[in-house]
Amino acid sequence: MSKSRTAETGTEAPESASVTRVRADAARRGLDIEPRRLDDSTRTAEQAAAACGVSLDQIVKSIVFREAGSERHVLFLTAGGNRVDPARAAELAGAPLGKADATSVRMVTGFAIGGVAPLGHLTPIDTWLDPRLLDFEVVWAAAGTPHHVFPVSPTALAAAIGATVAAFTA
Repeated sequence: MSKSRTAETGTEAPESASVTRVRADAARRGLDIEPRRLDDSTRTAEQAAAACGVSLDQIVKSIVFREAGSERHVLFLTAGGNRVDPARAAELAGAPLGKADATSVRMVTGFAIGGVAPLGHLTPIDTWLDPRLLDFEVVWAAAGTPHHVFPVSPTALAAAIGATVAAFTA
């Protein structure tokens, strides 16, 4: 079993199945990531930024929407301080969208809200990336649980997951 290093104590603990899935998918896509377990929750962008010691916009928020009347889900990766504009998101997705509920998010991605990683999903998902994230050399994304994050180049992340860079924030 893989181990996950706790940032605050430096000790190792068994890695969750979700984090292992994220790590494996990243490796398959050519990304070398090192998930870190934080003692504090990273359910919100503000909590994650404080725990990682970075600016709010260096946190990658994973916002999942569901196409109206469909099982199709889409993912918008946005800078921590930005909000997804639903009209712009729907225009990019080519369909009316509504916020996905916690059950459908877990069903499609395999992750609980607050820990949705940009990769390692159970099913393929169309993904868009906020251009604001490209202003940073390194950003921090959820690694499959509300307590795990990983640093990554936003350019490398976008390329690895095939995200479309587009303006969709309010």
